[in-house]
Amino acid sequence: MNKKVILVGHFGVGKTSLVQQFVYSKFSEKYLTTIGVKIDKKVVEFDGHQMTLLIWDIAGETEQNSVSKSYKLGSHGIIYVFDLTRPSTYENLSGQVEYLKTLLPNAPIQVLGNKKDLLSEEELSSITETIDFPFKTTSAKTGEYVEDAFIDLSKAML
Repeated sequence: MNKKVILVGHFGVGKTSLVQQFVYSKFSEKYLTTIGVKIDKKVVEFDGHQMTLLIWDIAGETEQNSVSKSYKLGSHGIIYVFDLTRPSTYENLSGQVEYLKTLLPNAPIQVLGNKKDLLSEEELSSITETIDFPFKTTSAKTGEYVEDAFIDLSKAML
């Protein structure tokens, strides 16, 4: 069973780092801008099921409607990533997610606040209180919740 998953969000939020951590168990401090789309593949197993994820790491943009719709069409699942350390990446979170739900109404969405490792527990608590939208926190650097995020989305796509 093959499923197309897209990673979307602003530039520099850690989409590529999340994919690298999930697929290759690697993290790099170097920032490499994604141009267009980069596609990776990983087979996941859960609850007796096996699923091949075709992961489309789409170039970051300030607004999701400025990214080519053709990259998104046919997606079975969405991971929307924002940067916990940059409020500009989550100020319009609900609007961005609503746009994706309109574009892909049958695709489950996992919303991730990345770069948790750069914040203290107090800072993280303060930020999560200001965001009025359900999300999970991740760290592409430490790997925290990265695999779980993809598995949870895989379960929702099943």
